[in-house]
Amino acid sequence: MTLEQPAGEMWQKIREELNEKADTKEADLAHIKEWLKKEPHLPDEWDDQRLMTFLRGCKFSLEKTKRKLDMYFTMRAAVPEFFTDRDVNRPELQEILNMVQMPPLPGLTPDGRRVILMRGLDKDAQTPNVADAFKLALMLGDVRLNEEKEGVAGDIYILDASVATPTHFAKFTPTLVKKFLVCVQEAYPVKLKQVHVINISPLVDKIVNFVKPFIKDKIKERIFLHSDVNELYKHVPKEMLPAEYGGNAGPMNDLHNAWVKKLDEYTPWFAEQADVKANETLRPGKPTNYDELFGIDGSFRQLVID
Repeated sequence: MTLEQPAGEMWQKIREELNEKADTKEADLAHIKEWLKKEPHLPDEWDDQRLMTFLRGCKFSLEKTKRKLDMYFTMRAAVPEFFTDRDVNRPELQEILNMVQMPPLPGLTPDGRRVILMRGLDKDAQTPNVADAFKLALMLGDVRLNEEKEGVAGDIYILDASVATPTHFAKFTPTLVKKFLVCVQEAYPVKLKQVHVINISPLVDKIVNFVKPFIKDKIKERIFLHSDVNELYKHVPKEMLPAEYGGNAGPMNDLHNAWVKKLDEYTPWFAEQADVKANETLRPGKPTNYDELFGIDGSFRQLVID
């Protein structure tokens, strides 16, 4: 699976949107690398490609990049259930991959955004381990840190709820959901532009309302629910979607399998990265309090769906 990279006029437009300047970006990269070496609790070395992806995701704000990187390495230590045993060939992960597909699509929207399409395959499937499902999503995110060579103008997520049932969400706890959303919103350089939920049912409203307390206000405004898939095409070009959704990107199974193959190829890399995380015993000042980081307000309850 090869991700299309922006080029030409789109590339230039994204440079402007991300505040990337040819005459200063290398100095900004050098600054972040020097900063990492001076932070005793963070890795001394990290590759230029991923650091540049963080800079782009933070619109080249050095202070925001530092905060985001610190949180990224912190989360890798704070949530071992998401960041250990990242071998796609493990039976637990294979089980999920046989019932859920979530491939980033190869093309880009006209304004340079990457589209990720997620769907379940069987409404009668037993709910898998939710932490492992989140682990797979973050593994895809880490591969993209490596492979978005030129940067993109944000992400668009399409969630197909056609086989979603109350049983599938019975294991979603507030703490687990919050941990995942802290990772996505605070630790990864993701610019989430839109979330589209298609093939909706009354269940979807309950799920969205359950998740909303953990989502930033600006992202709440970017969630769109579609009872008619044709509404989706007003936001995402139909032709860039998989065949099942009327597009030209090929069958979902092929896209999914290509990403599974890529995750398999990254297996040694994931193993090498296992110890790349913050060391709270070396953090200057007060170590991060994980309980405070993931504290759940008493008004938030387990998702209950009749």
